[in-house]
Amino acid sequence: MEFKKQGNNWTAYYNPETERYFAEIIYTSREGREQYDYEITQDIYARLGTFEDDTENERLIKTSKMTYSFENTMYGTLGPERTVWDEEANESMNDTVLKQEKKKQQ
Repeated sequence: MEFKKQGNNWTAYYNPETERYFAEIIYTSREGREQYDYEITQDIYARLGTFEDDTENERLIKTSKMTYSFENTMYGTLGPERTVWDEEANESMNDTVLKQEKKKQQ
């Protein structure tokens, strides 16, 4: 099974140790940066990447529970600069991302 899937603005991760799935959507431009993290289901993870348009993948991810958001643009923040909606899920996703990066470096 794949442990990571990726599109233009999104990346999804699977952690086999915890059997949890996560996704992040990141937009960057001259105006600033936005990041949104979600805890997704196995079904959503399986469907990601099957759409021709990445917008559809993002829409599917956005149906899940948001765990973290960061919005900082030159026009001011759209909300708090950093909001953690689910601390435990956010930490678990960060651990998953770190493990994926370590595997890639080996």
